Amino acid sequence: MPRAVYVLALGIFAMVTSEFVVAGLMPQLAEGLEASIPQIGYLITAFAVAMAVGGPFLTVALLRLPQRNALLVLFGIFLAGNVLAATASSYGAMMTARVVTGIASQAFFGVGISLCAQLTRPEMRGRAIALAMNGLMLGTLLGLPLSTLIGERLGWRAAFWAITVLTVLAALCTLAGVPRLGRAVGDSDLRQELKAFRRPRLWLALSTSTLVIGATFSAFCYFNPILTEVTGFGNGTVPPLLIAYGAATVLGNTVVGRLADRHTLGVLLIGLVLNAGFLTGFALLAQLPLPAVVFVMGIGLVGVTMNPAMVTRVQREGNARPLVNTVHSSFITLGIIIATSLGGPLIGAFGLRAPLWLGACMALLGIATVLPALARRTEQARPPECAVEPA
Repeated sequence: MPRAVYVLALGIFAMVTSEFVVAGLMPQLAEGLEASIPQIGYLITAFAVAMAVGGPFLTVALLRLPQRNALLVLFGIFLAGNVLAATASSYGAMMTARVVTGIASQAFFGVGISLCAQLTRPEMRGRAIALAMNGLMLGTLLGLPLSTLIGERLGWRAAFWAITVLTVLAALCTLAGVPRLGRAVGDSDLRQELKAFRRPRLWLALSTSTLVIGATFSAFCYFNPILTEVTGFGNGTVPPLLIAYGAATVLGNTVVGRLADRHTLGVLLIGLVLNAGFLTGFALLAQLPLPAVVFVMGIGLVGVTMNPAMVTRVQREGNARPLVNTVHSSFITLGIIIATSLGGPLIGAFGLRAPLWLGACMALLGIATVLPALARRTEQARPPECAVEPA
């Protein structure tokens, strides 16, 4: 595997840690910025919306640059956003920092995944993408708890300074470890880039990704209150469970990465079926500790771990260039936005189990977006009927 893939994983780890850090430090940020907890929650929403909306535009602006240079520019923008966050003296400044880092993060995902595709043989792309996406899984497993620990011990500003140092390290590794490559094929002509979006199959693949991630985050965002208030675990039990969940995502991502190239649609279908089952089981049995733990681990194994298969499908239906990959990341982020925007009101109306039912419904819709592609592939693989000559 090219060394550059590991370097890209480090960059993704830095971006994801910055994305999650607010969730782990809500009380400290609320006190430091003289804001309410709901206002701090909007910082998470702003990051996600900035990713979904702003990322593709920044990618378009960087299409004329060699891809390593584009990554370094994105590191620079992301670094500036984290410095602004670390030094923010007002809620408005922090909101601006979150928007800047969100836009840069999304564009980095698009350019980085495109680079993975260029650096590896077609039959190895799924595995390379899985390796790079381990940066996302490790952000959940290590980045969130470590940044939370730093923020609790040394103050929330120290957490953002730590991410700043990590960003500089990732940028230096990119400078040393990513080869000099030209621009992606055809990326100087925006019209060529946009042609891929005329294909209905691409839009179907993008919608699958939205539903896969939306189903997973409908549960993930509310693990803490569900496990404490419904299951009855103490506050000290939840962090180890979340670390175990993160470990499950790393394992699942590795397995999916090895299967994604040859069995793309099958992996997506099985993952969605299992996730629908785990979410439904969790909704029904959340009050029982052992089943609750089993279902949380199951969601970790088959949720965000579908990323390598999702990316492989989107690249086959569209292309492996930066704009398609960035728009794909935006559709993934859209799933998070849907989950978080609907989950809160549903809890208010129906209780803490409601987001789990929302996730199960989204997983079932996701299955419906995979079945047409499976049917088409089966039809194409079927041998033609033998022609019968008339008597």
